[in-house]
Amino acid sequence: MNKWVLPLCWTAVLLDGFDLVVLGTVIPTLLQEQVLTTASASAVSTAGLVGMMLGALVIGTVTDVIGRRKVMIYAVAGFSVFTLACALAQDATTFGVFRFLAGLGLGGCLPTAIALVNEARPQQGGRATTLIMTGYHVGAVITALLGILLIPRLGWQALFVAGAVPALVLIPLMLRYLPETVVRKAPAGEAVGSLFKPGLRKATVAFWVASFMGLLLVYGLNTWLPQIMRSAGYELGTALALLLTLNIGAVVGLLVAGAVADRVGVRPAAIGWFAGAVVFLALLSIRLPGVGVYVAVLLAGCFVFSAQVLVYAYAGRVYEENRATGIGWAAGIGRLGAISGPLLGGALLTAGLAHPWGFYVFAVVAALGAAGVAAVGVRAEAVVPGVR
Repeated sequence: MNKWVLPLCWTAVLLDGFDLVVLGTVIPTLLQEQVLTTASASAVSTAGLVGMMLGALVIGTVTDVIGRRKVMIYAVAGFSVFTLACALAQDATTFGVFRFLAGLGLGGCLPTAIALVNEARPQQGGRATTLIMTGYHVGAVITALLGILLIPRLGWQALFVAGAVPALVLIPLMLRYLPETVVRKAPAGEAVGSLFKPGLRKATVAFWVASFMGLLLVYGLNTWLPQIMRSAGYELGTALALLLTLNIGAVVGLLVAGAVADRVGVRPAAIGWFAGAVVFLALLSIRLPGVGVYVAVLLAGCFVFSAQVLVYAYAGRVYEENRATGIGWAAGIGRLGAISGPLLGGALLTAGLAHPWGFYVFAVVAALGAAGVAAVGVRAEAVVPGVR
């Protein structure tokens, strides 16, 4: 294994994770300063997620045809430039355009990074995928921390600048050290068609359902958790601290989930993690005293985010032939869930139902995610010997 693959991909995913929660971190301030309304904030979030969906679908497939290295470098450069541009936005339309363009790169980054590390560590698919995804949530934790530190002193614009600057170091390192992988010569259409070959059709649809549900949870919670907690009576500082806690839980959960998946199998681990998400999301509907709310949010983060990552790990095991295409399409279709999550959270907030009913809704979504993983079935696993 080239020693640079993991740290470079992990750092790229960290920047991707930074962007995951940056909008949720600045939304309370943007609403307070009347830069956005609740409705326009949902629209801006949706624009970014549409970009991510298109990026995952197109770039995830293209990388199986032209190679991973170029795709990764272009993706990081693209989302960094347009994340920086968000600092200049003064209205919902401009915000939406820049978030859409950043989303194209963000959507392509993740499946490419997962494919690279799976190829570098083929015998540790579960652990490799969850390890790379710790970067995603470390980035989210850093965003929440920087939000607490920077927004009161420098304004919300500083957070977007902070998310773009690291690319000035990362891209030159990628140009120098990131290796190229074997390039498939088959057309992109053939790569997509392979996802529906005999034995994989049902699995492909099941992965899409599971990814839809998982990303609905990830983006719904990361976009609206601070505002939901504000509506439940918590102070802004506490609400942002809970977002930080959620993503710390995600990192802890990923470290545990990868080891469990490689030991007992990715499929049962993913089902179990979605089931855990059901329990702790439902628990958040209760206004817990003192440290109790932090413990519940931490545990919800442990299960919610790892469940979605285990879907990617499972797809990486099943789609050995066109790994980036399989993961890219699961992520891309899943982005419809990512779009639905912020819209659902915004609708619940607008209706005054976000707490406690929002958490019951999210618990039901997690249960449907578990059903999606279960529906992949043993026939698909038999296509790739040794998949558990």
